[in-house]
Amino acid sequence: MVKTFSTQYLKLYNVLSCFLWLSVLIRAGLLWHISGDQRAVFNHTNVLVRWVQTLALAEVFHSILRFVKSSPFTTAIQVLSRLILVWGVCYLFPQSINTSPIYLFMILAWSITEVIRYAFYACNLAGSVPKLLLWLRYNTFLVLYPIGAGSELLLVLKTFRVAWNTFFLSKIVWTAATVIYPFGFYMLYTHMISQRRKVLKLTKKDVKA
Repeated sequence: MVKTFSTQYLKLYNVLSCFLWLSVLIRAGLLWHISGDQRAVFNHTNVLVRWVQTLALAEVFHSILRFVKSSPFTTAIQVLSRLILVWGVCYLFPQSINTSPIYLFMILAWSITEVIRYAFYACNLAGSVPKLLLWLRYNTFLVLYPIGAGSELLLVLKTFRVAWNTFFLSKIVWTAATVIYPFGFYMLYTHMISQRRKVLKLTKKDVKA
């Protein structure tokens, strides 16, 4: 009964998250295509991005409750790093980044990654993952992760001076983020590469069989 509930709940969560990130992707893409104005992209997407990303806090509890096999520590690092961006950087210091193309690169990398990831999870729970989706899941991150993480770090650095001069807590958070980001990226990126190797081995075995 519990397993059935968690499976159905996760299907709903992943489908909902996929559509929410798809809406971010479409909105950002259309705004940039129509206006070409970085400020317009920021002003009309930052609230949506903030709350869609905040929803991902649920994934920390999913791992703690063992609804999924993901490490709670790894999941928490990934979610926390993004929450620092949407609440600490974009929400507190919009005037420092609202005209920067770095923000657009970040949310495009995030949204494409998440549309693929959540679609993959939803299909996997349904028992059938299309080959194209499997390929996208374990190959696109090779490019999208560096773009996303690099953009995150650049936005932290871009707001470092103003954050440092604002209040004491920001001195601690921004300094910690600047130091931790490279290590966090390395850990998450190598973890995904390891997962990619495992999946490719299993895929090759299935083809041979």
